[in-house]
Formats: sequence, structure tokens, C-alpha cells
Amino acid sequence: MTRTRAAVRSQEVGVTHKVGYLIGSLSKDSINRVLSQCLIAVAPDDLEFTEIPIGDLPLYNRDLDDAYPAEATALKDAIAASDALLFITPEYNRSIPGALKNAIDWASRPWGQNSFDHVPAGVIGASVGAIGTALGQQSLRGCLSFCNARQMTAPEAYIQFDPEVYLASGEVTDADSKAFLTAYMAEFRDHVERVLTVLPRG
Repeated sequence: MTRTRAAVRSQEVGVTHKVGYLIGSLSKDSINRVLSQCLIAVAPDDLEFTEIPIGDLPLYNRDLDDAYPAEATALKDAIAASDALLFITPEYNRSIPGALKNAIDWASRPWGQNSFDHVPAGVIGASVGAIGTALGQQSLRGCLSFCNARQMTAPEAYIQFDPEVYLASGEVTDADSKAFLTAYMAEFRDHVERVLTVLPRG
């Protein structure tokens, strides 16, 4: 797991909630990775962010349910160590990337050991097209609903990516876009707080 600038910053103000975030794309140049840094930069200071990697997972095979691979065990452990999850994903063929679906399959198994049960979760994504991952997010929400994650349903956030607006440094150069992401993360923080008040983790 890779700790971010926000994790260091949150230590200075006192961490309230640990957020694990999953990036649906495996590309090192993913625009959703850029979006993740922009979201972290505008997030409330009492959230600590840790990326949960999914790139080294083998393909899910139920024959391994009784002998989980180390990579899959690490995934489940990382989710267990998180108070909430944020999914930041592209849209592939009107759905989610296979790597992200594979990670969800591993984390939700073996039967009766679903790592997503009652976990507060947010969904967001960016694409270069105007649709902004809307259908991909709906596909992801269907998976998370079945896995009983407690999803934030509003505000929805379908980001049309502009490299001059969303910078890899985390800076958002357009005031309206920055305000929208700031409001989204504030609402996500409130959602996490509400869910954990009723359904505390661990």
C-alpha cells in the first residue's frame, strides 16, 4: 500500500477515518490516478488515504477459496484496515475494468467472508468523453450493492477529464471543478461518519 501526502497531513491534525482507495485502471498514466490526487488534495483533513493496489492479483478462481493467494489475503487485510472505501474508476465497454471486477470478486470471497459488508463506500470516475464513466459507475454500484457496501448515492460525480484542469500534482485549476470535488469529498466524509455511527468497523 502507498501512503499519500494526505496521510502525512492527516497525522498532524489527528486522524478520524482511514479511507482505502482503489483505482480501476492499472495504467501508470491513468487519468483516474490523477483524479485520485485531486480528490485527496481537497478532502477534509480528518480523512487519511491509502491506496489499495489491485494490479498483482491473479484471476479469481473459486478452487482457491480454501487456500487464498497472498495477494488476495493482502487485499482483504487492507480493506479490513480501512474505515471506508473510495472507488475511482474508468469505464471500459460500458462497464468496469476487469482488474477492478477481479478485485471485487477476491475481496467478497470466500462465501461468508465478504470484506465489503457494511463498509461505507463512494464511487467516482473520469473519462475523456462527456459520459464521464456514468455507465461504468452504475455497473460498479450493482456489484457493491450485492456485496452490501453502504454506498453514498449522492452527489453523483461523472468527471469529463481535462488535463489542463486536473493536474497530476493534485491541483485543480478551474474554480468550479475544484468546488465540485471539494463538495463531493465533504459529503463523502459525512456519509462515512453517518454509516460508522450506526455500523462501527471492527
